[in-house]
Amino acid sequence: MGAIRIIGVPLDLGQDRRGVDMGPSALRIANLGPRLRELGHEVNNLGNLEIPDRDSVPNANQAIDLLPAITAVCTRLATLTADAIRNGDTPLILGGDHSLAMGSVAGVSTAFAERGEAIGLLWLDAHGDMNTPQSSLSGNVHGMPVAHLLGHGDPGLAGIASPAPAVRAEHTALVGVRNLDRGERENARAFGVRVFTMREIDERGLKAVMTDALAVVGHGTTGFHLSCDADWIDPREAPGVGTPVRGGATFREAHLAMEMVADSRRMVSMDMVEINPVIDDHNRTAELCVHLMTSALGLRIL
Repeated sequence: MGAIRIIGVPLDLGQDRRGVDMGPSALRIANLGPRLRELGHEVNNLGNLEIPDRDSVPNANQAIDLLPAITAVCTRLATLTADAIRNGDTPLILGGDHSLAMGSVAGVSTAFAERGEAIGLLWLDAHGDMNTPQSSLSGNVHGMPVAHLLGHGDPGLAGIASPAPAVRAEHTALVGVRNLDRGERENARAFGVRVFTMREIDERGLKAVMTDALAVVGHGTTGFHLSCDADWIDPREAPGVGTPVRGGATFREAHLAMEMVADSRRMVSMDMVEINPVIDDHNRTAELCVHLMTSALGLRIL
């Protein structure tokens, strides 16, 4: 295994609530780099991508008007994640809102496609993120990355990976979903992705659900990208998130999911997104997310 390349993406253009642009700093303040080095990893910190301020984007009267600026950021991010994979490194992307995944995943997919290999996508999130510009009620782009990674929606965002789409539906699993709007329900059925809701976790248990999800993203792929929205965890544990929804994963369920990811030895890249220090409690959410990232990257109890 090569180095871990940390890439900060202080992107807040994909949604209305301000503050997630400070997420990368919050994670670094929570000692992400030192903790990864304690596990024996070589860590290369690439700093943060330069993100345009939303007030400087011309003619941005509503959320969807920011789509071209988000596309430009995601295209630059895809270049960085593809370069990391080509070098044998593991991209670790710190957000920022979840729009960034359209770049991080696209770059990873492109680099593996050059070898004739496909990747899976494991999406831990309270939301489905399966809207398109046509189906979205809010126009917020952070609710659209899964749809675009599957090749739907805006051609520019859907075509960042080469070849597009970045991932196939049969290689995609969403876990922890508990808030879908009408358009996303329709799209989930149309796209054919496997969605593991919180009800399924309640009924079957996290271990059984994660076992099935890892099988989905691992079958016929060289490995998988893990994209984790901090709001998949219950807001009692992670209050500082972009769009909190009650009823999420517990502290131990979240750690078990990450430990199972590590045990699989199939994760090739990872996002941690939607951390909002403005509404957090003494950086508690970022500290939890750092613990989760270290669990996904090899931290063990024994």
